[in-house]
Amino acid sequence: MIKQIEEAALSRDTLHHPPVVAPTRERLLMAAMELFTTEGYEATSVAEILKRAGVNSGSLYYFFDNKEDLLIEGLEFFQTLLYPIVMQPAFAREEDPIERIFAVLADYRQRLLMTDLDYECPVGKLALEVARHSPEARQRIAANFAAWRDHIRDCLDQAADRLPASVDRNSLATFVLTVMEGAVMQARTHRNISFYDASISNLRAYFEYLLSEHAGS
Repeated sequence: MIKQIEEAALSRDTLHHPPVVAPTRERLLMAAMELFTTEGYEATSVAEILKRAGVNSGSLYYFFDNKEDLLIEGLEFFQTLLYPIVMQPAFAREEDPIERIFAVLADYRQRLLMTDLDYECPVGKLALEVARHSPEARQRIAANFAAWRDHIRDCLDQAADRLPASVDRNSLATFVLTVMEGAVMQARTHRNISFYDASISNLRAYFEYLLSEHAGS
């Protein structure tokens, strides 16, 4: 995912001013978030971030007060790139709003396979490590999850005329996120993609039930 973020940041900047590398601030954010989501926030030192970004400490402290500040702004950066990195590629492949949801989930499956089942949702991983210790980080993590749910909710709203009127679409979007996070964790833990597939298959069956309930009414 970090590689995709780097490519998105570069392509965004090259629209008007083609750079050889990403701007220093974004390089620091990308380096920090890569390390935080792979090595862990507590295990990552400032020296490692500087080395990964290829900048000196003066550059870091020009933009950020400390490591936690990097985390907070990095989470905001993640949220900004949620749509172009996670949602838009899946949505571009499907016109049907329900199928767009399952296209997003299919992309998570592909990430698992491409990483030999080592993929973790980066925001989910940080939620487990830092949310208890940093109220501000917890709020930014919650905002990332809320943004993810909002995109799924938009799909559900577009399909509202095919779903039972009694369906709480906000709760259903939350359920989709819960299934995705749990399915990724199960597949990683068991080292078996079938755990992911079973979860998504059951979610698909539930959607088919909802669609058939509305059609039958």
